[in-house]
Amino acid sequence: MSRPDAVTAEEAGAPPRPSPHRATVGPRPGRGSGSSPRSRTGALAAEHLRPTLTFLTVGGLVFLFDAALYNLLVFWDPAEGWGQGLMHGHPLAAKLLTIAVASCLTYLGNRLWTFGDRPRPHTARSIALFVLVNLIAAGLQLGCLGFSRYVLGLDSVLADNVSGTFIGQIVSTTFRYVTYGRYVFPRER
Repeated sequence: MSRPDAVTAEEAGAPPRPSPHRATVGPRPGRGSGSSPRSRTGALAAEHLRPTLTFLTVGGLVFLFDAALYNLLVFWDPAEGWGQGLMHGHPLAAKLLTIAVASCLTYLGNRLWTFGDRPRPHTARSIALFVLVNLIAAGLQLGCLGFSRYVLGLDSVLADNVSGTFIGQIVSTTFRYVTYGRYVFPRER
């Protein structure tokens, strides 16, 4: 039902709206291409999909290295095999060592592959920010392991790997992903 004082789109000079039952090809009249919510979502996904997948690939490979190295240091003794390793009594020091080695590998992987399309910032600044971000991320990861070991009293292979390697890695990786893209390897301004 229309009101008598209502102005139609045609009278106002606007183009007629297409019928919802008519298939349209290309952008709708009066709208720029890529302005629909679906196309904006698609563009956003395309912009973030590649860096996210490469970041996760680099992180996944380095995660496997970090977990293997930590387990060797803490739970493997060269003379006796698996059990209590050389650093079993110092799990935080062992984790800090593995994080340091893993951080060097992730810097190279992310600088050259994940964020390789971005301009190369001043290397000293980039490395300093990378170190700062990784110190904070290491603190998050060590906090998870320390809580499990010293607050809950859990020191098994499973407990260390769940708290320090799995949960700690999820927390620290999420933090790293957000901060690397914004501060360590920023887009041009």
